[in-house]
Amino acid sequence: QVQLVESGGGLVQPAGSLRLSCAASGSIFTIYAMGWYRQAPGKQRELVATITGGGTANYADSVKGRFTISRVNANNTVYLQMNSLKPEDTAVYYCNADRVYGRHGGPLDYWGQGTQVTVSS
Repeated sequence: QVQLVESGGGLVQPAGSLRLSCAASGSIFTIYAMGWYRQAPGKQRELVATITGGGTANYADSVKGRFTISRVNANNTVYLQMNSLKPEDTAVYYCNADRVYGRHGGPLDYWGQGTQVTVSS
C-alpha cells in the first residue's frame, strides 16, 4: 500500500510564504508525476502544479511566477514553495502521485489527506 503524507500548511498573511511537503511511502518502484491540487469551499478541486520524474513542471496560470514545485525522486518527495500568497489561494491542498508502479502492480493514482492553507490578515 502507498501512502502520501503532507505537511506545511497553516495560516499566513497576504504576501507571505509557505512551503508544503509530501512524502510517498510504501513499496514504490516509480512514480510518473507528483503534484498538488487544491479545493476551496464550494469549488471543484483544481490543479496547482505537477512535476514529472524528469523534472518537467506544469503550473496553473493563477500561480505561475509565485509558486515553485520541486521533487526529490530518491525519496519520493514533492515540495511546493508558495510565495506572494493571496487570499484566493486559501484552500485545502492535496498531494497527488500519478501512475505509481510498485509491488501492488500499477499504474495507480494516490492522494494525500489534504492540508489547509489559509491566507488572511
